[in-house]
Amino acid sequence: MRNRSSATTPLLASEQFASDAATASQSKEPALAAAFSRVRAHAVRIFERSVALVAFLLLWELLPRVGIVSSAYLSPPSAVVVAIGHLFDSGEVWKHLGSSAFRSITGLLLAVGAGIIGGFLLGWFRRAERIADPLYQLLRQVSAFALFPVFMLFLGIGESSKIAIIVWAAFWPVLLNTISGVKQVERIFIDCARSMGATQGFIFTKVILPAALPQILTGIRLAGAYSITALVAAEMIGARSGLGFYTLNSQETFQIPDMYAGIVLLALFGLLINYGLSLLERKLLRWRVGIAQNG
Repeated sequence: MRNRSSATTPLLASEQFASDAATASQSKEPALAAAFSRVRAHAVRIFERSVALVAFLLLWELLPRVGIVSSAYLSPPSAVVVAIGHLFDSGEVWKHLGSSAFRSITGLLLAVGAGIIGGFLLGWFRRAERIADPLYQLLRQVSAFALFPVFMLFLGIGESSKIAIIVWAAFWPVLLNTISGVKQVERIFIDCARSMGATQGFIFTKVILPAALPQILTGIRLAGAYSITALVAAEMIGARSGLGFYTLNSQETFQIPDMYAGIVLLALFGLLINYGLSLLERKLLRWRVGIAQNG
């Protein structure tokens, strides 16, 4: 009996070990499946976001290579990348990028400041909005490019006229979105704050500003895009530096790869500004993300 018991004990231990191993492997299978599903979903998202861009670049490369479009008019992306590399190697890119960044960011900041102040005044004081509405509805139809001769006449061909055209283009989306955001604040929120003895400053900072902020930030992102568009036009007249000047000068000297290099750098610069504004929007509107997740 003692020998039989001692022989049975290792058998039971081995069975218990095999059972524990099977249980552990079964518990790992759902975790591995979930990890694989996440990796697959991430790969699908990357593919979906890049397939159009890759197809565009391939088509762009093939058209001049196979002779469908002359390379004298359309440089392939490989040649454009080489031209961008030369710009960075020579250090010339920093001069043009610095000039463009100064003009666009200065104009954007001035437009945002003026647009937010004017938008709050016109959105909060309804009589002022009714009086000013015909005027700003008329003025916002005037293109910044049409006013460029006027800016040059009053401000000269220096930096002031270039910044002014950017301010004019970027001002209107901020102003109109701020007015709309302030006017859409629920009146009941303001009345509740007043009934509890809140001051005008508290109502503005804790009720009106947070409620209008989403639309204000939308206007600022639109203004960022408009500032790049106006920057290109501003730098093509009377400038000696900047990405817009570099692009036009390359076209005039028939340096076509350099021209496309300037265009690509302008696009990347605009994308960088939009990304920065998007990060600012997410940081300032974290409370909206929390509400969406809770909902």
